[in-house]
Amino acid sequence: MSIAPVTQIKVGLDFGSGSIDVGRLALRERTIYFEYEPEFLSRGLNISPLHLPLKPELQQFDNKLFEGLPSAFNDSLPDGWGRLLFDRAMRAQGILPQELSPLDRLAYTGRTGMGALTYEPDFTSDVTAPDINLDHLAQQAHAVLQGQSDDVLEGLLALNGSSAGARPKALIGFDEKHNRIVHGASTLPKNYAPWLVKFANAQDGIDAGATEYVYALMAREAGIDMMPCHLFDAQNGAGYFATKRSDRDGTARLHTHTACGLLHSDFRTPSLDYQDLLALTHHLTRDMREVEKMFRIAAFNVLAHNRDDHTKNFTFLMDANGSWRVSPAYDLTFSSGPSGEQSTMVMGEGKAPSLTHLQALGKEAGLAKPKILSVINQTQTALSHWESLAKTHGVRAANIRLIKNRMGAVQ
Repeated sequence: MSIAPVTQIKVGLDFGSGSIDVGRLALRERTIYFEYEPEFLSRGLNISPLHLPLKPELQQFDNKLFEGLPSAFNDSLPDGWGRLLFDRAMRAQGILPQELSPLDRLAYTGRTGMGALTYEPDFTSDVTAPDINLDHLAQQAHAVLQGQSDDVLEGLLALNGSSAGARPKALIGFDEKHNRIVHGASTLPKNYAPWLVKFANAQDGIDAGATEYVYALMAREAGIDMMPCHLFDAQNGAGYFATKRSDRDGTARLHTHTACGLLHSDFRTPSLDYQDLLALTHHLTRDMREVEKMFRIAAFNVLAHNRDDHTKNFTFLMDANGSWRVSPAYDLTFSSGPSGEQSTMVMGEGKAPSLTHLQALGKEAGLAKPKILSVINQTQTALSHWESLAKTHGVRAANIRLIKNRMGAVQ
């Protein structure tokens, strides 16, 4: 089987009231070009302020980090689990992943991507489904990770949308009042809100969902901006972690851009410092309250031993007026980074960032000393509830002890 290669993509931006034309992408001799629509330029909405300037001429991209795509559009593409699903589905149709260009992949993202960007042509299928069985989905995801069950790829791919990360995920609609879930990649029925649910990967234990849920509870107590979360019952294990999507507000959509995309910082080879993130936050938002939000996330990650804090785990949201803010925090859980170090350093320290490093970070960002100490104390108080919360929600005793010891190691 073969497909006709996509050589042009029409890019749109839909904040929930209909798509507006942004511009066009074109592929010529393995080089990607982009040109804004003149009408969009007059709006003054800068979807990628650092690396996609608002100018009328044709722009050329050869950034190998994003396969030649402008980073704002690369953020629309799935990675990890989502890319695995897509590549496996293409192979099942006789198409090698190497035969697909980034524009082909954007066409299969269409209107279902995270954030507000849309792409035409749109090759996504409009899959609808009745109530979803999470245990069944978890079994299907496990089979795919084991290299089996190609017959379930299309359904899982539709449920994944363009969500990123290594762990299997599904986009669902959740009716919290009646505890019901449905397929959530497209239009949702009344009373259902867009959520995302995670399943374990090959390296996770059976209590991975419960661990992330407890981390979310502690993060909220630490004053971190978090979306509502839920721990769904599981036939095997302590449950499936789910969170409400931050890029949707009812029918409204928000433009999303990761720190990876904004800064052109490769999340696979960590080199970022929280100094960079705090400086980026101030540059985008011009709001010290947003800088404080990012500092709270930094303090939590360091003190809670979340060392997989790479650049795709920080996102900024832009509304229809062009205003930027820090996204609610996500992917907060116990984890190790490269060689056991923090993926994002703190004042140059990755192996053993300390309270002294955190205080220096806050001072460098312009936060007052009382605020810095208050954030650290509030975080420490929230983390002190780890043991009791973990027992309540089914985290294994061995993991409770391990995580408690690692949390207590930061001095």
